[in-house]
Amino acid sequence: MTLIRACLFNVYFVVLTIVLGVAALPIRLFARPLALPYAKLWTRLSIAGLRAICGIDIIVTGREHLPAGPCLLASQHQSAFDTLVWMNLVDRPSYVMKEELTRLPLVGPMLLLAGMIPVRRADGAKALRALLAATQHAADDGRQIIIFPEGTRTRPGETVRLQPGIAAMAAHTGLPVIPVATDSGLRWSRNAFVKHPGPIHIAIGPALPPGLGRARILPAISGTWESLTRDFGSAAPGDGSVDNSVGVPVETGHAH
Repeated sequence: MTLIRACLFNVYFVVLTIVLGVAALPIRLFARPLALPYAKLWTRLSIAGLRAICGIDIIVTGREHLPAGPCLLASQHQSAFDTLVWMNLVDRPSYVMKEELTRLPLVGPMLLLAGMIPVRRADGAKALRALLAATQHAADDGRQIIIFPEGTRTRPGETVRLQPGIAAMAAHTGLPVIPVATDSGLRWSRNAFVKHPGPIHIAIGPALPPGLGRARILPAISGTWESLTRDFGSAAPGDGSVDNSVGVPVETGHAH
């Protein structure tokens, strides 16, 4: 049954992406300010399908730590799910993403119009300068900037060396850095076709102290992730706190 559900979801996701991608052509030509709301619609429908077809619920804790204005969200990255869910968790999301994604048919141009931040990692120092300029522009535009410091998808419980870009972005902009932990890989693992039913937890931690610098900010992010992950077992569905609005999460408690 899980395999059948996964097949149905993947068909749903592909068809939805093609249909909305084609329907987005007038927005790309005549209504560019609508690109972000339209991207939010696509991700909302995608996650609603994930819940309805695959039986995956989303449980969020620590929303009180999200500021009203711009910030840097330093999230763990275990699944393609992570690249979808933040579109409807914050008001004005802007993902830091691989530049190759902007070349995807139909989807790529909308990513740019919606204000995502592409990075060509092979460019080294030039890429960092471009990232900092784009980050400052997004901050000035009131965006919540989502970055995955691990640099790639990891398995639940796996520890990798964090990339220093988040430290440079924090120093350059002065924005608060908010660590976010997840166990999305338990339901939708790295590059996996099959999606397993059950809850995905997203734990939002408090902002790190300002001015930590590169040597301290990366261990602080890792340490907060570890602390937040310990709470996942206590944030289980079944207490009436699972969100069914917009196909995305609801608060089930507070992250510690």
